[in-house]
Amino acid sequence: MRAVSDEVTTLAALAERMRNRPVQPTPLPESSHIAAEASGTPRAAVVLLFKETPAGLEMLLIKRAERDDDPWSGHVALPGGREEPSDASLQSTAVRETREETGIDLERDGEILGALEPLHPQARPMALVVQPFVAVLRKELSLVTSDEVAEAFWVPLATFTGPETATESDVHVNGTDIRVPSFRHGQYVIWGLTERIIRQMLTLLAPVSPP
Repeated sequence: MRAVSDEVTTLAALAERMRNRPVQPTPLPESSHIAAEASGTPRAAVVLLFKETPAGLEMLLIKRAERDDDPWSGHVALPGGREEPSDASLQSTAVRETREETGIDLERDGEILGALEPLHPQARPMALVVQPFVAVLRKELSLVTSDEVAEAFWVPLATFTGPETATESDVHVNGTDIRVPSFRHGQYVIWGLTERIIRQMLTLLAPVSPP
Protein backbone atom coordinates (compact mmCIF):
# COMPACT_ATOMS: atom_id res chain seq x y z
CA MET A 1 0.00 0.00 0.00
CA ARG A 2 1.27 3.47 -0.81
CA ALA A 3 2.39 5.62 2.07
CA VAL A 4 0.31 8.59 3.12
CA SER A 5 1.70 11.77 1.62
CA ASP A 6 3.98 13.71 3.94
CA GLU A 7 1.71 16.73 3.53
CA VAL A 8 -1.29 15.00 5.12
CA THR A 9 0.01 15.12 8.68
CA THR A 10 -2.01 18.04 10.03
CA LEU A 11 -5.70 18.77 10.43
CA ALA A 12 -5.38 21.67 7.99
CA ALA A 13 -3.89 19.39 5.34
CA LEU A 14 -6.62 16.81 5.94
CA ALA A 15 -9.32 19.48 5.56
CA GLU A 16 -7.73 20.70 2.32
CA ARG A 17 -7.57 17.18 0.92
CA MET A 18 -11.24 16.66 1.77
CA ARG A 19 -12.20 19.92 0.05
CA ASN A 20 -10.13 19.26 -3.07
CA ARG A 21 -11.12 15.69 -3.82
CA PRO A 22 -11.16 15.12 -7.60
CA VAL A 23 -14.30 13.01 -7.28
CA GLN A 24 -16.87 13.90 -4.66
CA PRO A 25 -18.69 11.01 -2.96
CA THR A 26 -22.40 10.37 -3.23
CA PRO A 27 -23.56 10.41 0.40
CA LEU A 28 -26.92 9.11 1.48
CA PRO A 29 -29.81 11.59 1.61
CA GLU A 30 -29.68 13.77 4.71
CA SER A 31 -33.37 13.32 5.50
CA SER A 32 -32.67 10.34 7.71
CA HIS A 33 -35.51 8.20 9.03
CA ILE A 34 -37.86 9.21 6.20
CA ALA A 35 -35.45 7.85 3.59
CA ALA A 36 -34.84 4.71 5.63
CA GLU A 37 -38.54 3.99 5.97
CA ALA A 38 -39.08 4.57 2.24
CA SER A 39 -36.33 2.15 1.24
CA GLY A 40 -36.96 -0.37 4.00
CA THR A 41 -33.22 -0.51 4.72
CA PRO A 42 -31.90 0.53 8.15
CA ARG A 43 -29.13 3.11 8.06
CA ALA A 44 -26.19 3.95 10.28
CA ALA A 45 -23.37 6.47 10.46
CA VAL A 46 -19.78 6.13 11.63
CA VAL A 47 -17.00 8.67 12.13
CA LEU A 48 -13.34 8.59 11.15
CA LEU A 49 -12.22 11.05 13.83
CA PHE A 50 -8.72 12.55 13.63
CA LYS A 51 -6.63 14.60 16.00
CA GLU A 52 -3.26 16.26 15.47
CA THR A 53 -0.17 15.30 17.47
CA PRO A 54 3.52 16.28 17.13
CA ALA A 55 4.09 12.95 15.34
CA GLY A 56 1.21 13.42 12.89
CA LEU A 57 -2.46 12.53 12.70
CA GLU A 58 -4.10 9.90 14.89
CA MET A 59 -7.49 8.25 14.37
CA LEU A 60 -9.94 7.10 17.04
CA LEU A 61 -11.01 3.45 17.20
CA ILE A 62 -13.22 1.64 19.69
CA LYS A 63 -13.54 -1.99 20.74
CA ARG A 64 -17.18 -2.84 21.16
CA ALA A 65 -18.30 -4.51 24.36
CA GLU A 66 -19.38 -8.15 24.31
CA ARG A 67 -23.16 -8.03 23.90
CA ASP A 68 -25.62 -10.64 22.65
CA ASP A 69 -27.71 -7.99 20.87
CA ASP A 70 -24.78 -6.48 18.96
CA PRO A 71 -23.86 -8.15 15.62
CA TRP A 72 -20.41 -6.55 15.94
CA SER A 73 -19.91 -7.62 19.54
CA GLY A 74 -16.26 -7.42 20.56
CA HIS A 75 -15.10 -6.01 17.23
CA VAL A 76 -12.72 -3.11 16.72
CA ALA A 77 -14.77 -0.40 15.03
CA LEU A 78 -15.27 3.28 14.36
CA PRO A 79 -17.53 5.30 16.67
CA GLY A 80 -21.08 5.24 15.35
CA GLY A 81 -24.34 3.36 15.18
CA ARG A 82 -27.82 3.21 13.75
CA GLU A 83 -29.89 6.28 13.15
CA GLU A 84 -32.91 6.99 15.32
CA PRO A 85 -36.18 8.70 14.37
CA SER A 86 -35.15 11.73 16.45
CA ASP A 87 -32.01 12.29 14.33
CA ALA A 88 -32.42 15.21 11.92
CA SER A 89 -29.88 13.71 9.52
CA LEU A 90 -27.24 11.01 9.26
CA GLN A 91 -24.68 13.61 10.28
CA SER A 92 -26.74 14.12 13.42
CA THR A 93 -26.59 10.35 13.94
CA ALA A 94 -22.80 10.47 13.65
CA VAL A 95 -22.53 13.33 16.16
CA ARG A 96 -24.93 11.71 18.64
CA GLU A 97 -23.35 8.26 18.50
CA THR A 98 -19.81 9.65 18.88
CA ARG A 99 -20.91 11.64 21.92
CA GLU A 100 -22.70 8.68 23.49
CA GLU A 101 -19.88 6.19 22.90
CA THR A 102 -16.79 8.31 23.57
CA GLY A 103 -17.92 11.49 25.34
CA ILE A 104 -16.66 13.66 22.45
CA ASP A 105 -19.10 16.34 21.29
CA LEU A 106 -18.18 17.10 17.69
CA GLU A 107 -20.51 20.10 17.54
CA ARG A 108 -18.66 21.72 20.44
CA ASP A 109 -15.08 20.43 20.16
CA GLY A 110 -14.67 19.32 16.57
CA GLU A 111 -15.85 19.59 12.99
CA ILE A 112 -17.18 17.20 10.38
CA LEU A 113 -15.28 17.76 7.14
CA GLY A 114 -17.43 15.65 4.84
CA ALA A 115 -18.63 12.19 3.91
CA LEU A 116 -17.16 9.16 2.14
CA GLU A 117 -19.06 6.69 -0.02
CA PRO A 118 -21.69 4.68 1.89
CA LEU A 119 -21.07 0.95 2.24
CA HIS A 120 -22.96 -2.24 3.08
CA PRO A 121 -21.66 -5.01 5.38
CA GLN A 122 -20.50 -8.01 3.33
CA ALA A 123 -19.76 -10.70 5.90
CA ARG A 124 -23.15 -10.70 7.62
CA PRO A 125 -26.59 -11.48 6.18
CA MET A 126 -28.19 -8.17 7.15
CA ALA A 127 -29.63 -5.23 5.25
CA LEU A 128 -27.87 -2.10 6.45
CA VAL A 129 -26.25 0.86 4.74
CA VAL A 130 -23.52 2.77 6.59
CA GLN A 131 -22.50 6.37 5.90
CA PRO A 132 -18.92 7.23 6.96
CA PHE A 133 -18.09 10.81 7.94
CA VAL A 134 -14.62 12.34 8.33
CA ALA A 135 -14.20 14.62 11.34
CA VAL A 136 -11.45 16.40 13.27
CA LEU A 137 -11.02 17.08 16.98
CA ARG A 138 -9.86 20.63 17.71
CA LYS A 139 -8.76 20.14 21.33
CA GLU A 140 -7.36 17.39 23.55
CA LEU A 141 -10.13 15.64 25.48
CA SER A 142 -10.40 12.66 27.79
CA LEU A 143 -12.43 9.76 26.44
CA VAL A 144 -15.52 8.78 28.44
CA THR A 145 -16.89 5.51 27.07
CA SER A 146 -20.40 4.11 27.37
CA ASP A 147 -21.26 0.58 28.44
CA GLU A 148 -21.41 -0.34 24.74
CA VAL A 149 -17.67 0.30 24.42
CA ALA A 150 -15.02 -1.85 26.08
CA GLU A 151 -12.09 0.34 24.95
CA ALA A 152 -11.42 3.52 23.00
CA PHE A 153 -7.95 4.39 21.76
CA TRP A 154 -6.07 6.61 19.31
CA VAL A 155 -4.02 5.01 16.54
CA PRO A 156 -1.37 6.84 14.47
CA LEU A 157 -2.56 7.17 10.89
CA ALA A 158 0.87 5.96 9.78
CA THR A 159 0.05 2.62 11.41
CA PHE A 160 -2.32 1.80 8.56
CA THR A 161 0.24 2.51 5.85
CA GLY A 162 2.97 0.17 7.11
CA PRO A 163 3.45 -3.03 5.10
CA GLU A 164 3.28 -5.14 8.25
CA THR A 165 -0.17 -3.86 9.24
CA ALA A 166 -2.15 -4.64 6.08
CA THR A 167 -2.60 -8.40 6.01
CA GLU A 168 -5.17 -11.20 6.03
CA SER A 169 -6.66 -12.73 9.16
CA ASP A 170 -8.85 -15.71 10.01
CA VAL A 171 -12.16 -14.75 11.63
CA HIS A 172 -15.23 -16.70 12.71
CA VAL A 173 -18.48 -15.45 11.17
CA ASN A 174 -21.89 -17.11 11.30
CA GLY A 175 -20.38 -20.45 12.32
CA THR A 176 -17.76 -20.41 9.57
CA ASP A 177 -14.05 -19.58 9.59
CA ILE A 178 -13.14 -17.21 6.77
CA ARG A 179 -9.95 -15.39 5.76
CA VAL A 180 -10.41 -11.66 5.29
CA PRO A 181 -8.34 -8.56 4.50
CA SER A 182 -7.43 -6.80 7.71
CA PHE A 183 -5.22 -4.34 9.52
CA ARG A 184 -3.32 -5.27 12.67
CA HIS A 185 -2.49 -2.83 15.44
CA GLY A 186 -0.82 -4.60 18.33
CA GLN A 187 -3.34 -7.09 19.68
CA TYR A 188 -6.20 -5.69 17.60
CA VAL A 189 -7.49 -7.05 14.30
CA ILE A 190 -9.46 -4.57 12.21
CA TRP A 191 -11.54 -6.19 9.49
CA GLY A 192 -14.87 -6.15 7.70
CA LEU A 193 -16.71 -2.89 7.20
CA THR A 194 -14.27 -0.92 9.34
CA GLU A 195 -11.32 -2.16 7.29
CA ARG A 196 -13.07 -1.21 4.06
CA ILE A 197 -13.90 2.28 5.32
CA ILE A 198 -10.30 2.86 6.43
CA ARG A 199 -9.03 1.70 3.03
CA GLN A 200 -11.39 4.17 1.37
CA MET A 201 -9.93 6.93 3.54
CA LEU A 202 -6.35 5.87 2.74
CA THR A 203 -7.13 6.05 -0.98
CA LEU A 204 -8.26 9.63 -0.48
CA LEU A 205 -5.06 10.49 1.41
CA ALA A 206 -2.69 8.68 -0.96
CA PRO A 207 -0.17 10.84 -2.84
CA VAL A 208 -1.58 12.49 -5.92
CA SER A 209 0.13 11.21 -9.07
CA PRO A 210 1.77 13.93 -11.17
CA PRO A 211 0.02 14.71 -14.47
